[in-house]
Amino acid sequence: MCLIVVAWRVHPEYPLVVAANRDEFRARPTAAAARWTDAPQVVAGRDLEAGGTWLGATDAGRFAAVTNVREPGRPPGARSRGHLTRDFLTGTAPPGDFAAGLPGEAYSGFNLLLSDGRTLWYRSNRDGAARPLPTGIHGVSNHLLDTPWPKLTTAKARFAEALARLPDESPFFDLLADDEIVPDEALPATGVPLEWERRLSAVFVRSPDYGTRASTLLVRRADGGGFLLERSFDAADRRGKAGVRSGLRKTAANSPRAGWSDFTGCVRFDLKRKGTDPFPPRRKGLPGRSRHRTIGLLQRNGERSHDEPGL
Repeated sequence: MCLIVVAWRVHPEYPLVVAANRDEFRARPTAAAARWTDAPQVVAGRDLEAGGTWLGATDAGRFAAVTNVREPGRPPGARSRGHLTRDFLTGTAPPGDFAAGLPGEAYSGFNLLLSDGRTLWYRSNRDGAARPLPTGIHGVSNHLLDTPWPKLTTAKARFAEALARLPDESPFFDLLADDEIVPDEALPATGVPLEWERRLSAVFVRSPDYGTRASTLLVRRADGGGFLLERSFDAADRRGKAGVRSGLRKTAANSPRAGWSDFTGCVRFDLKRKGTDPFPPRRKGLPGRSRHRTIGLLQRNGERSHDEPGL
């Protein structure tokens, strides 16, 4: 996966919202998002080559997603990065403990986001120790957290606007479908040829052999329920057979939610709260937010910060 934007406890009704694109070689065998038969609490896609996943969620409120760090020419790690997300989703360790205990040297460069509904953690084996993330909108592509690559700053700004329009899902998929190429003078220098820097600068990547294979929206409500919605794409960048909506009813062909010309399926998988509420309310005594104050925070979080790290 090459782009993830996350809102953590920003929206008063939806404490966790994730919009992400997975970019991958088209020849790599992949299973679309589904409830895993060997771990039925997990809803996620699956890499059929190494057995891991790029993004997933569980009924109990766990969430995990990973991107690679672009470092061409560096020898690959011994373990698949997709196992990081797989092992967290199928396990029970708190995210901080899980992240701190990872042998970073066993993997190629990665960015890992983990949550159990109570905290959200970030770990990269190219950026020091694991750390919990504060309330706000965070993003990662193929460098470190919140690195201000043009595609990420643009996606975060549009994500903030989309967040204010929930429960409408369409603005998230509009931003994930942005295939605009960044001007050469704004491209990061990551060690790949200029032609590839251009292709990879878009939020939605297009090329014959490599590109965006799936766009995913994960929304968790304050009561712990929610949904995961995935759109997948074939080699022509058309919406493919894998449309998975968890927590929402199956979409009829004549529904207003249809309208996806090449979209051929929509299947329901519930993400329902079980046991203790994974999204406990804020402690009493903390100031609340009106809708207007919340929208202001969303807009501010979508803007580029002068404190963001350089490339």
